[in-house]
Amino acid sequence: MQKYTPLLLQFFRLLRLLLHVVSGVAQSIVYPYFSLRIQRKMMQRWASGFLSILSIRLQCLGNLPKFEKQHVMLAANHVSWLDVCILMAACPTRFVAKSEIRRWPILGLLCRNAGTLFIERAKRSDTLRINQQICEVLKQGERVAVFPEGTTTDGRQIQHFHASLLQSAITADALLYPVAIGYRNRDGGVCVEAAYIESSLVLSLKKILSQPHIDAILIFNHPIACGMKNRRELARQAEQAIAAALVIPVTHKEAEISHDLPVE
Repeated sequence: MQKYTPLLLQFFRLLRLLLHVVSGVAQSIVYPYFSLRIQRKMMQRWASGFLSILSIRLQCLGNLPKFEKQHVMLAANHVSWLDVCILMAACPTRFVAKSEIRRWPILGLLCRNAGTLFIERAKRSDTLRINQQICEVLKQGERVAVFPEGTTTDGRQIQHFHASLLQSAITADALLYPVAIGYRNRDGGVCVEAAYIESSLVLSLKKILSQPHIDAILIFNHPIACGMKNRRELARQAEQAIAAALVIPVTHKEAEISHDLPVE
């Protein structure tokens, strides 16, 4: 039987979370001036603290890319805004996100200072610019994570992976790591409360706080060498690897709402 966190404890966790976010904003101001090694440690420590406050227990399976590996891209299924936090806690990386996030109060500042790459979803021509930018970042030795579904799901299926942003991995001759993301409740079932679908951030946070704890699972599949493949091959291989890891189906229907990336 599903149980919920008492309201007083929810309030206490929310207060701690707000203080942690304020701390993150302060750190983000000086973050760009540190070396890549220190930036990764700062990102990992802050994200791990964020998850701890929300009672989210992270489990990583598979082989995470080594820090010394060059030209690494992560392609993950997309369930929640929490996806960013759990990826940062396990494998510090830069992200590609919709340009609207840049204008969000507080979170927009955090994303900008953390080096998020923003894309104008309404401009199909912006795909070329962002691919060039991703390629440059990969060649500098930084990781980049993308969510090729271009939308979120409730975690019980995977949407069609769009291939447009995977072109940068081919150009940079990168290794593409398909990363499966899943959330489980205390009963071991899919935690739909963690999903971010047609919801506000406030309502989503309220649902997450109501859970005694959430188990977040990251499965790093074997990397795919991108140099000799085309982007559609990469998209199909990545989505199939993630679907197999989570034992869920892939649905090839156009998403009604795109939260992060444009379709190809």
